[in-house]
Amino acid sequence: MPVNIAVIGAQWGDEGKGKIVDLLTRHVSVVARYQGGHNAGHTVNVGDAQFILHLLPSGILHAGVRCVIGNGVVVDPDALFDEIETLSRQGVEVDDRLLISDKAHVILPYHRELEVLAEARRGDRKIGTTSRGIGPSYEDKVARRGIRIADLADDADEADDGPLAAAIRENVSARNRAVGGAEADWRVVHAEARSVWERLERWVGDASLFLARAMDEGACVLFEGAQGTMLDIDHGTYPFVTSSNGTVGGICTGLGVGPKAIGGVLGIAKAYTTRVGEGPLPTELHGDAGNQLRESGREYGASTGRPRRCGWYDAVVVRYAVRVNGLDAIAVTKLDVLDSLDEIPLCTGYRYRGEVLTEFPSNGAVLAACEPVYETLPGWSSPTAGVRRYEDLPSEARSYLERIEAVTGVPIAIVSTGADRAETIVVREGLIDRWQADAAVPASAS
Repeated sequence: MPVNIAVIGAQWGDEGKGKIVDLLTRHVSVVARYQGGHNAGHTVNVGDAQFILHLLPSGILHAGVRCVIGNGVVVDPDALFDEIETLSRQGVEVDDRLLISDKAHVILPYHRELEVLAEARRGDRKIGTTSRGIGPSYEDKVARRGIRIADLADDADEADDGPLAAAIRENVSARNRAVGGAEADWRVVHAEARSVWERLERWVGDASLFLARAMDEGACVLFEGAQGTMLDIDHGTYPFVTSSNGTVGGICTGLGVGPKAIGGVLGIAKAYTTRVGEGPLPTELHGDAGNQLRESGREYGASTGRPRRCGWYDAVVVRYAVRVNGLDAIAVTKLDVLDSLDEIPLCTGYRYRGEVLTEFPSNGAVLAACEPVYETLPGWSSPTAGVRRYEDLPSEARSYLERIEAVTGVPIAIVSTGADRAETIVVREGLIDRWQADAAVPASAS
């Protein structure tokens, strides 16, 4: 039987999920995205070409692969159309390979305005969102006043008194009360929403039913997460989190599949740690050390261009991700960024009020007061960039990876040694071994 694999960020997002999904996609029939919005920035480098995907699953770069945007995703239609057009200019045609759940919620212009206002009102407590309307769209969903993609068709033959018009009129009225200043005209928003449906309809359908039928027919599905475990609305560093469930449970609710559909879970973690936005980051580096990691790793947001905060590898965080996601293995990315370092600290615990914590604390104030407990490993004298076989890595690099395995508690299945698709080592352990038996994955990527 084919093994359906979930690919999930094991840190604060930006771990390199796009590359890993792209690498594994050539062995599946379907790639399905289950949460988040166009705040994701999954970057895939193929030769001299670079593709940055925000809403579309990374599998869209592979001809013949069907891609699904699930009901757990919030969709900005303008952002989606722009992304499809950008890919077309790069020689990638979406055609009929895309299916968008009719239950997915829509981001409308007032959502963006409300998010900008909410961030401004938080002042020093701001979260550091991308202000793209994603949070307010999820808020409307939970408050049962949201607009789903299927709703865009409701007024196709109506004037301005249909159900879509009524919902938009009510929501825009609430926006006008909240924002102040120049009032938005609900009729303009309504007209834009109706015109969106004309372009969107060809891709809309029942994603849950499609996935069930595809799996019944033997298709192998790759479930693609956005953001990361530590940004999950329930399990992340609340309130400095995203508005959806990026952990494994979000697959079931965000795609309408049962838990038995998930055959394996692969976590993605950088060889160090980064995050964008506000909130605690125990291993964060400041000054020259942080700048060196940022510049070496080109740590700037693919969606926003914002500089990422950088720190050493935090095993407490990744162990936590292993537990809440049931990770079978991890892929370690950006190992080559550490090539120039003489020594590499690795965080194995936190010191809080004289006590060493080895489990991730739920209380944000406790986490903010923690100091990392490090052990230091030697760097390596020869570069790892572009290495494609594990045995060709410097012995010190192998020792570093083996120590990560030991303190994290799961095997490393993949090591990324560069941005390009080909700069990858597939280690024959754990999850990938299981998948190789079913999908004939080669021992190393090429």
